[in-house]
Amino acid sequence: MFKRPRSDFWRVGIVPAPIAALVEPAALAAQRSRICWLPPAGPWRYLADPFGLPRGDALHVFVEAYDYRSKHAVIERHEFGAGDLRWRAKRTVLARPFHLSYPYVFEHQGEVFMVPESHQANEIALYKARGGSLDHWERQQALLDGLPGADASLIEHAGRWWMFYTVVGSGARDQRELHVAHAPDLRGPWQRCAGNPLRVDRSGARPAGRPFVGADGCVLLPVQDSSQGYGSATRWLRFTRLEPDRIEIEALAARLSGELVSDDYQAGLHTVSACGPWTLIDVKRVERSRMRQWLDFKRRLRRLARRFGGRPKPAGAPLSAIT
Repeated sequence: MFKRPRSDFWRVGIVPAPIAALVEPAALAAQRSRICWLPPAGPWRYLADPFGLPRGDALHVFVEAYDYRSKHAVIERHEFGAGDLRWRAKRTVLARPFHLSYPYVFEHQGEVFMVPESHQANEIALYKARGGSLDHWERQQALLDGLPGADASLIEHAGRWWMFYTVVGSGARDQRELHVAHAPDLRGPWQRCAGNPLRVDRSGARPAGRPFVGADGCVLLPVQDSSQGYGSATRWLRFTRLEPDRIEIEALAARLSGELVSDDYQAGLHTVSACGPWTLIDVKRVERSRMRQWLDFKRRLRRLARRFGGRPKPAGAPLSAIT
């Protein structure tokens, strides 16, 4: 008898505390009852990879919105009241023929930019909010081209721009490698560090959120711990030296996991993202259901229908009942 296929479902939460106060597991667990969770994504969908941007009286949370029916993800923006964290609205703000995730959004010189994960396009690209609107984005340029880079996390530090990222490849390469690039300006030219990958460790290498500068002046980067399964937890890397010709990294012992904050989503926690007085996280549960096989079968039928000129139902069409 075939096993029921596994499906991961992620949920995004807003922790009402700054990231510097949440490095230790006990500190995150103490915020458990205060976390504001985003609304459910709907059947066979999930939200993950949160990044935030405060603006006026609102907190804007950008997420990967994934649908198992199409095996495709777009970027959504969810708006909350900055004072009460009450959810207001959502909108799809960026969609491409290829998969999008990890919407790394930030402000620079009065403009808003995003570097979403788009490894299927074989690039790490910079997008800009058109006319300052958070709902309309224009691709500006490739920052790094010709490689399937993922989860690029940028920070301006000590007069240079730094990018931490991983590379998608065979054997779950993206889950165990940390690569670094640097540039004199956001738009480049970007130069990859000669020693890449600078860290190879499945328990803590792939970027997992926005880096920040600690009280000692060192950059801290959240990274995924996939030693017990993809995105099973988040750890921290501390860069005791971050210079173009020399980088020194210290792995901290702290490990943040889903059971610290949720009873239902204990299988993973793979994003910890700084956002001023808030920190954004996502947690994971695992479901096993034969419905997933039916979804995959319907998706293959739609692909065949398109190839031979048919008119398939849209990916979100109601599913037939299955017992």
